[in-house]
Amino acid sequence: MPTPPVAAWHELVRRRDPAGIDALLADAVVFWSPVVHAPQRGRAITTGYLTAALHVFCNDSFRYLREIVGASDAMLEFETTIDGIVVNGVDLLQWDAAGRITEFKVMVRPLKAITLIQEKMAARLAAAAARP
Repeated sequence: MPTPPVAAWHELVRRRDPAGIDALLADAVVFWSPVVHAPQRGRAITTGYLTAALHVFCNDSFRYLREIVGASDAMLEFETTIDGIVVNGVDLLQWDAAGRITEFKVMVRPLKAITLIQEKMAARLAAAAARP
């Protein structure tokens, strides 16, 4: 079985480089956002969300606090400060036998942070959509 994608994800976050996101994802990956009510399905849209998230969340204060890794899933608790607001959250990942992420779920607290993340992510996604 291939190496779980957690190490590769940590490296992308450390470098703040979204270039390898697409290769980590299964074609039918499902992304669960803390601010969008419906699951987002597919590699292209998930790559877009995770790329925007790297830019919004991953500043000098971003760090993973702890992780629990199983045979095909992981929980990664993180903390970052954005515009003076401490954001605490969890990334839940599931992957298939090929080591590709099949589900990526993000949960965030507190409410102030969710509102801020919604604004920042919407702006980042709109800017990305406007690029040719």
